[in-house]
Amino acid sequence: MRIGELSRLSGVSQRLLRYYEEQGLLRPQRRPSGYREYLSSDVAVVRQIRGLLAAGLSTATISSVLPCIREDGGRLVPTCPDLVAQLRGERDRIDQAIDDLTTSRQILDTVINAAPSAPAPAS
Repeated sequence: MRIGELSRLSGVSQRLLRYYEEQGLLRPQRRPSGYREYLSSDVAVVRQIRGLLAAGLSTATISSVLPCIREDGGRLVPTCPDLVAQLRGERDRIDQAIDDLTTSRQILDTVINAAPSAPAPAS
């Protein structure tokens, strides 16, 4: 199938599909004319990529974990022994980012709350 059909079936724009290819996440064949030729299984691969992106993984990380992921009833399931440890590391990274953002919000709230009260608007 060509890129337009994959876009339609996956709900992902052609531009994003080209980006996934640039990142090594999709590997379409090329016709002699230069057109990309995707497999029907690439629809599932795009779903897996979207799921992993939604989980907060970078495309570089997805590139390394994608060969070790399969779908089972709509869930992504790790299939390589070391993958769970790698995913736990990614979860720890996300937890740290959440903690850092929470601290930033608390600091910003302190600054906001220190502002003098604005006078009431004139009627």
